Amino acid sequence: MLGEAGIDLVRSKAIKDPSKLPGEVRKAVQAGVPMVIVGGGDGSISCAVDHIVGSDTVFAILPLGTANSFARTINLPLDIRGAVDAIAKGKVQRIDLGMIGRDYFANCASIGIAPLIAETVPHGLKKWLGRPGYLAWAGLQMTRFQPFSLRVRGEGVDEKISALEVRIANGGYHGGTELVETDIRNGEIVVQAVVGSQRAKLLWSWGLSLLGPDQIRGTVKEWRGKSFRLTTGRKLPISIDGEVLAKTPVTVAVAPKAVKMVVPR
Repeated sequence: MLGEAGIDLVRSKAIKDPSKLPGEVRKAVQAGVPMVIVGGGDGSISCAVDHIVGSDTVFAILPLGTANSFARTINLPLDIRGAVDAIAKGKVQRIDLGMIGRDYFANCASIGIAPLIAETVPHGLKKWLGRPGYLAWAGLQMTRFQPFSLRVRGEGVDEKISALEVRIANGGYHGGTELVETDIRNGEIVVQAVVGSQRAKLLWSWGLSLLGPDQIRGTVKEWRGKSFRLTTGRKLPISIDGEVLAKTPVTVAVAPKAVKMVVPR
């Protein structure tokens, strides 16, 4: 389809071992290719962008994941033919990335139930059962989940609250649902916390999120800016675009206009 759309493919490769993807992207960028197209989910996209930052290589994606949150963030069609057409006819823009420490990410990181799910989800569940299977596993893990204390510092802020979930957002979607009103070109990172100590409130916030980000305002607190320091009462894992890659305490920040990317016109 890419060839039919007029894109001259210098090289294409199917990667069965996800750990080899960053190396392949790095080699392509070092070879000076004008564009790298990654087909995969949010985790694949997130581990690829680290090797495109600071280069002239343009980044593009094919939405082959479970939730495709980042594809939704850039308004990319979720069917492959539509995505190919958007790449062939799209425009190149510089977009922001988020940062957890020195690790770049494309869309959203989280503290709370999402890392617990990512750490325990059986191998192959998402592949074979897709989003319904993932959501069913999430419901099971809710029985193990505990609220936690969160402290947010930076940008003139120093606040401590009881939290049920924290989203560190560069893009607006998380788990395929729009949760944060933001833009990948606005030069800010958003820290959004579901406030409370009862798990029922987290379920209520999730339910409201199905109606849109405006509906969850009574259940969350947000901080917007360039950089924040996040600490929790106990060390907690952080999932970065679906992969558990860090632990609190951590500094979160925005990397303005970090990569050139093809987005739909």
